[in-house]
Amino acid sequence: MKKVLVIYYSQSGQLLDIAKSITQDLERDNEIALDFYKIKLKKEFDFPWNRKDFFNVFPETFLQKTIALNDVDNPILQKKYDLIIFAYQVWYLTPSLPITSFLKSNIAKKVMNNTPIITVIGCRNMWIMAQEKVKKMLSNYGANLVGNIALVDKNINHISVITIVQWLFTGVKKRYLGIFPKPGVSNQDIKESKRFGKPILNALKKGDFSSLQSKLIEKKAVKIKPFLITVDSRANVLFKKWANLIIKKGAKNNSKRQFWIKIFNFYLIIAIWIISPIVFVVYLLTYPFLFKRIKKDVKYYSSVKIKKA
Repeated sequence: MKKVLVIYYSQSGQLLDIAKSITQDLERDNEIALDFYKIKLKKEFDFPWNRKDFFNVFPETFLQKTIALNDVDNPILQKKYDLIIFAYQVWYLTPSLPITSFLKSNIAKKVMNNTPIITVIGCRNMWIMAQEKVKKMLSNYGANLVGNIALVDKNINHISVITIVQWLFTGVKKRYLGIFPKPGVSNQDIKESKRFGKPILNALKKGDFSSLQSKLIEKKAVKIKPFLITVDSRANVLFKKWANLIIKKGAKNNSKRQFWIKIFNFYLIIAIWIISPIVFVVYLLTYPFLFKRIKKDVKYYSSVKIKKA
């Protein structure tokens, strides 16, 4: 009997739907014991979000601070598993605050040590640098990343910005104004993600995950948009400056901090609606000269390898 654990954190339930779809074949197999564990917090975040809390969580999230967890004594986390499927959201180009808190906990080190891990990401569009951060945390205690699946909102960038904001602040996944597409990962993509179950199941039964990611890539588990590598990487540099600036202003309700949170909010609007299109034009102009590097980057970020320091 092979034992598989799905660890996840989801506010809307979308990520759980993705994880359940991916693991359909595993759940139906009599030789697989499948457990689900939702990361819980001492103080949960509200969903839908209010604007103040949504932006206030930015510096701690990006700087990968931790918050108090709950239910870490759950018997599920005391077992040893043959495979862990780790499903997470991306907040501010970084693993969500609950996910980072779990990954930096002693219980994560215990349950994930020397265990094959498949990461599953559900996000708007940018996940590459967040995944790099997860890779580093996993490698710190000997976890073996063997696969990655990333499902994204396939609508164009500026459309998905509008729809995701409505979803976050209303809690309702619907067509905004009746004309915009539904936010988040589409129901069809969630349903079709069950195709990843068979290669995972085969690798699990053989006890050999060495070629799993290549098989997942064949099934389009990840799709790298080269332009987003550039945006994600550069935005991380700027976000670090913003996060450090804001966090130095004091506690979350400090008036100075709140002032700079508002300035950061305005910066995001400008970055998304004005700077990003300009960067895209520059990217197109320089693409022919960077083709070899871009090709190399796409290959690396599609893999489960980790860059050497």
